[in-house]
Amino acid sequence: MVASSRSKILSVARHGYTGGMGSTKVNRVLVFRLGSLGDHMVALPCYRLVRRAFPGAEVRLLTNVPVSGKAAAAEAVLDGSGLVDGYLTYVVGERGIWSLAKLWWIIFRWRPDVMVYLAPVRGDHAVRRDARFFRFCGIKRIIGVPLTKDLQRTRSEGFREGVPWYEQEGLRLARCVAELGDAHIDEQESWSPGLTPAEREEGFELTAGLSGTKYFAFSLGTKAQANQWGIERWQELLAKVAREWPGHGLAIIGAPDEREVSETVAGAWRAVEGSGPALNLCGLSKPRVSAAVVERAVLFFGHDSGPGHMAASVGTPVLGIFSARMKSGEWVPHGAHVRIVLHWVDCGACGLETCIVERKKCILSIGVEEAFLAAREHLWSMQMAEERSR
Repeated sequence: MVASSRSKILSVARHGYTGGMGSTKVNRVLVFRLGSLGDHMVALPCYRLVRRAFPGAEVRLLTNVPVSGKAAAAEAVLDGSGLVDGYLTYVVGERGIWSLAKLWWIIFRWRPDVMVYLAPVRGDHAVRRDARFFRFCGIKRIIGVPLTKDLQRTRSEGFREGVPWYEQEGLRLARCVAELGDAHIDEQESWSPGLTPAEREEGFELTAGLSGTKYFAFSLGTKAQANQWGIERWQELLAKVAREWPGHGLAIIGAPDEREVSETVAGAWRAVEGSGPALNLCGLSKPRVSAAVVERAVLFFGHDSGPGHMAASVGTPVLGIFSARMKSGEWVPHGAHVRIVLHWVDCGACGLETCIVERKKCILSIGVEEAFLAAREHLWSMQMAEERSR
């Protein structure tokens, strides 16, 4: 007799996923996911799904070695979360025979029973090439390889306020590994980084200079020039916020090389009469501790970058200033507590890291007053929603 779908789901929950492998026990699971902070944040529901599907297995992540000082390694995002037990790493782009042989040996020697493929959109040729390589490494069962066009791209979700909108990357990944079960993408806890008490305590100590006042959080972080709104605009916006909410503080997070430029923003905040203290915490903590800092903020401001995903993951309301370089919605942090200010243009979804010809007309067309009004409205709506839930 063929088991019902419900019976299969219950079997997965109780005994772990076998994926057509009969009674073979799954001892080692290798998850493949590249990228830095934001890339791993959007995959959190899938990491949790893997852990639920293989509760007794050792889970290791195959990921890339960071190539940028601003790119947080996977360990900085996942260590302490309990979602992975270790890492296998390699340098992206190295295709020499010796580099591939070294990677083959690393994987073959560990002998994973199952691989969960969570690669970004790469195209049919790259996907099939990856699958052949991992099978050559001795992995018999590979889950999540997007062999259809529908799984290789984010789905259109129509229009939002006149802007063409697409599903978020995390939702596409959940579709790819749906055979493992429900990733619970609609539950905020699925997106949580799982901060530890020690990380929260360290975050609390870092914000001691705010003297217990309510505070906003902010980060200039973004690797792409096309995503940068401009220091002067951020100075003007945050000065307006300081005047609107006197006595509130500001906590600025970011990488060490963002500390100096972030100080100019902090200076604009401090120059407002009646403003609360501004703390420049760039470079003073690991990403997960920065998440603990942001977790207690009333609102986070930032670009299209990892810190915005981090803020959303801990449930803090987010106001993001986005360019139109990517498909709208594809890399927006998940949740109703996230609001994005974005202007769609005729050259949208260009994918450019650096925009010179069009001079960043999408993001630079966003005015300070527009961003301020969006922040005020978003914060008000979040406060109303919180009061209704009590």
